[in-house]
Amino acid sequence: MTGSIDTSSAAYIHPSTLMYGDVTVGEGASLWPHVVIRAEMHAVRIGRFSNVQDFVMVHVGWDTPTVVGDYCSITHHVTLHGCTIGDNCLIGINATVMDGAVIGDNTIVAGHTFIREGSVIPANAVVMGTPGRVVATRNNFVANRVNAMLYHRNAVAYAHGDHRAWSGPDFEAFLAAQRSRFEAEFADQFTPPS
Repeated sequence: MTGSIDTSSAAYIHPSTLMYGDVTVGEGASLWPHVVIRAEMHAVRIGRFSNVQDFVMVHVGWDTPTVVGDYCSITHHVTLHGCTIGDNCLIGINATVMDGAVIGDNTIVAGHTFIREGSVIPANAVVMGTPGRVVATRNNFVANRVNAMLYHRNAVAYAHGDHRAWSGPDFEAFLAAQRSRFEAEFADQFTPPS
């Protein structure tokens, strides 16, 4: 690892992760096996409680940084290239998001989707295809936050050598508590007053 790298508040960084340049990893975030992040000319920012999963490649664009919001899941084999991912997003397995693309908050990008350069995806979308198109509108705040917190819990477990944290009654209780917590937050934030 070289350059101006700040991972001081991360929950877990796997030893095989490679980071170069100007990279900041937010509070409670996790970087999993074989993640590669290169930030030679612009910055890469990974938000709070976000997870960047196995074999993800993150690079900056010629004119654009790469920014991942809070409570995001960047799943296995994703490529992020000079793009902006909003808060509470899930980017599906093997998806690619290209230079200047902006993904709105609470969005799901399906696996194998290709988001073209400069695309703007609105908040609360479900996107799929090549090129990626909005196929549904749905606020994915609860599901995406729960997923991010499950990864956070797993990251804390991995940091302590526990590789089996996704089973048993403690896990089920944690999952139920997180769903309840985020459903209440969703109601507070997204339900109009009567």
